[in-house]
Order: sequence, then C-alpha cells, then structure tokens
Amino acid sequence: MLGVVTLLLVSVFTALGTWQVHRRAWKLELIERVNTRVHAPPAAAPGRAQWPAVNAADDEYRHVSLTGTYLFDKDTLVQAVTDLGGGYWVLTPLRTADGSEVLINRGFVPPGWRESVPPPPAGDVTVTGLLRMPETGGGFLRKNAPSENLWYSRDVAAIAAARGLSNVAPYFVDADGKPGERTKLPNGDGEAATGRAPALDYPVGGLTVVQFPNNHMSYLLTWYALAIMSAVAGGFVIRLELRNRRRDD
Repeated sequence: MLGVVTLLLVSVFTALGTWQVHRRAWKLELIERVNTRVHAPPAAAPGRAQWPAVNAADDEYRHVSLTGTYLFDKDTLVQAVTDLGGGYWVLTPLRTADGSEVLINRGFVPPGWRESVPPPPAGDVTVTGLLRMPETGGGFLRKNAPSENLWYSRDVAAIAAARGLSNVAPYFVDADGKPGERTKLPNGDGEAATGRAPALDYPVGGLTVVQFPNNHMSYLLTWYALAIMSAVAGGFVIRLELRNRRRDD
C-alpha cells in the first residue's frame, strides 16, 4: 500500500510538472509572437470579408492601419485605469470607404475631461494601432449600463447597439500614441489641480499594456520538487516498515 501511494503521488506530481513544461513553452511562444506583431510595421486592418475569421490567437495585438472618417458624435467613454491614473478610454467609430465601422480607442482622458473630450480630426484620417478583441461584461461587480451611459468594458457589440451602428467590425483598435507625446503628468499624481493636465495632448494613445504573466518555471520546479520529496519520503517509510517487519520476524 505504501508503495502504491508513493508511486501515485510521484506520478501525479511529475505529470503536473511536465504539464507546466509544455505550458511554459506555449507561453514563451505566445510572448514572442505577440511582440513580433506589436513591433511590426502596420498592415491593413481586416476588412469585412475577413471579419468571420478574426480571432484572438491569430489576430490580437496585430499592428494595423485603416483610413476613414470619424463619427465624432458617437463617442463612448469606458472607465479605465492606466499608468496616467484613473479616467476613461475614448472610443469613437471610424467609418471606412466601404461603409464599415471600426471602433477606435483614441486614448485616455482623466475624469476632468469627461464632459469636454477633444473631438477627433475631421475628414479622412489614417489610424494606426493594435487590433484588440472585444471585452465583455465589465467584471463581477460592475456591469455595463448602456441606458445610463456607464461603460466598464470595451464590449464592441453592446457599444454598437447603443450607438446605432450596424456594420461594426468584431474588434476594436487601440490607436498608437502621438509622436513625441509626453506620458507623465507634471505633478506626478495623474492629474493637474484643475482636473486637466496641459502637458498632454488628450486623448493619450499608445497606452496598451502587453504583458503576460509567466510563472510556469516556478510552478514546474515546485511540482518536480514535490515528486522527488514524495519518492524520498515514500522510500524512507517503506524501508523503515520493512526493517520493523524483519525485526518482528
């Protein structure tokens, strides 16, 4: 019985350690793939014909480019926490030449700018940024409330419905930051005393956090260590039991 229990524990811990080896390899490949996408030159964003095939594994964080006209009267402010503090993401639909609409996250504004978000450029503009997949819900405690214009997640379908958009891409784009833009507020606390920080040209783009936790090495070492400890402890107990039996005989 001791031998069976020891073998079972060693097998389980070894299997878990090996699983973490595979998970670590997958995570490293994911990180490398995403970093390649983020730093690649912008390519054309997926058009309407490609929308059904867009997915997170193949497309998220691709550096894309698209041209169109902003629908400046259909902004949506989504609560956000960034390196610049708390505030809002400004999502504005961009209508392309074929009539499609893509939600563009133009960037971050602090709370004091909620009622006076700078309008987007008029006329045709070209936007570059990172393709992102929709967020849904808003979290366990905070749900989007479209009827109250309260948004906690960048839920493309829900925002499109609330703004009366009918040809919306199944993704949104985090716009790149403006060249040479400062991203630290002058007083260092995320917002000037007046509620506005003139050192920044709001909305501030380029704040996408591309970070994947990778603790698989510590996990696999832990599981393999437990496997070794189980084998040593089981062997010690079995040896002690056999010694006691010989003594009794």
